[in-house]
Amino acid sequence: MNNKSKIIGFYSKRWIYFTISLSVMVIGIIFALTEGVHLDIQFKGGAIVKYTYVGDIDADAAAKIASDQLGRIVTTQKTSEIATGTKKIVFNMAGKYGIDAKDQTAFDNALKAKFPDAQLKLSESQMVEKYFGDKFLKRGVTAVLLAAVMIVAYVWIRFKIMGGLSAGVMALVALCHDVLVVFFTCVIFKIPIGDSFIAVALSILGYSINDTIVIYDRIRENCKNLPGVKIETITDLSISQSLFRSINTNVAVMISVSMVFILAHIKDIESIQSFALPMAVGSISGCYSTICIAGPLWVMWKKRKGDTIIFKEKKDEPIRINVNAKYKKRY
Repeated sequence: MNNKSKIIGFYSKRWIYFTISLSVMVIGIIFALTEGVHLDIQFKGGAIVKYTYVGDIDADAAAKIASDQLGRIVTTQKTSEIATGTKKIVFNMAGKYGIDAKDQTAFDNALKAKFPDAQLKLSESQMVEKYFGDKFLKRGVTAVLLAAVMIVAYVWIRFKIMGGLSAGVMALVALCHDVLVVFFTCVIFKIPIGDSFIAVALSILGYSINDTIVIYDRIRENCKNLPGVKIETITDLSISQSLFRSINTNVAVMISVSMVFILAHIKDIESIQSFALPMAVGSISGCYSTICIAGPLWVMWKKRKGDTIIFKEKKDEPIRINVNAKYKKRY
């Protein structure tokens, strides 16, 4: 960016960004209402059945057989023991109940008929109580909420010059935006909500708030160095100065996680896929909300309260702003 680079008008285009975000939310809500929200076995309870096998086996086809036979949502995961090299396919059958002997026999026969060369043998069968799933879900949600509250408190204290509460609340709105995007990604791609979702949500909270704090810090610095300048100009300037840093950081994260997803898809490792895909989408959302949501919303809050200028200019002299300038320059 050269010395005469133009400040990008993020605030003036705020309604475009808000419309994009609202459209994503509406699409996600429609999918949630029509397709439903699938909870994984960790949260809903159910049964876990493991089979050993040889050669190769289509995990998706095996899951479909289980779903057809048992009439419930089933996810599969292929694993292998490092010491013995024994291959296993794990069936996670979410529900409020386990699997009885009659259903187990019917499923076993159908599975072996579909894969006669795999030498399938029942290795383990166990039930996951719904009580523990509910407890895990409550603790996971509590962890996310507690992290969000602590983030708001931190921003409130650190950025008093900007009006700490307004900065913290707008940062929280951006974080909620990102968590909802991750949630709707799981809904649209029919990824069961489980421990991977909690891990992704906490990770995205960290990435997103880090970018937001970088921009807030730039706003705080520019408010001091450019007194008398309107807050929308200060905000646009600060975001423009931090734009490439935010984009580069999140693109690097997205590419890394996308590679993990591709490799997991090739190897058919569903547990990693269920983490990597929402994480990749969440990194994009975190970058977007930091640049296009948090700053413009903060400006709207301040302007509604009548705070159009943070610091008053001592002299009535015009100030011309250079995007790369660290301090104000008078011409």
